[in-house]
Amino acid sequence: MKVAALLGFLALAALAACRPPERPPLRTVPAVDLKRFMGDWFVIACIPSPLEKDIANAVESYRLEPDGTVATTFTYRKGGPGGPERRMTPRGFVLDGTNAVWGMRFLWPVKADYRIVHLDPAYRTTVVAREKRDYAWIMARTPAIPEAEFQDLLQVLARSGYDLGKVRRVPQAWGRP
Repeated sequence: MKVAALLGFLALAALAACRPPERPPLRTVPAVDLKRFMGDWFVIACIPSPLEKDIANAVESYRLEPDGTVATTFTYRKGGPGGPERRMTPRGFVLDGTNAVWGMRFLWPVKADYRIVHLDPAYRTTVVAREKRDYAWIMARTPAIPEAEFQDLLQVLARSGYDLGKVRRVPQAWGRP
């Protein structure tokens, strides 16, 4: 009996040692002025969810509601700039006092984890990440940003523990298919 217990303990210890190391929690920005954050954000690049593969002209639009929730409209073209326009309308819920941690509800009752890990002081660029490090979004108030600025935003994701090999640029080709 003692041998079986010892073997069981050793097996559990071996399994625990095989788990990937725990990642530190994502560091969000210290504070977000929700009124300034509202409006249109062009998706410059992302680690796409299954619904976001092969999209173009993606725009995330936020509107603060009187009840404190965030009405969200995500519009994009499926298959490229000339593809059919699609729209999703999740609802955002601010979950902390800094306004940097949100739950985004696409389907009741589940709220997806959204964390603002970068926001420049002029509210021109932002990076939204998830604690799981599975999806992420680099967004800007304009459909294009300088390459050096894009590279800096990629480094925000790298420092947050993301695999940059999964990042995909989102074509922003307004006015031309």
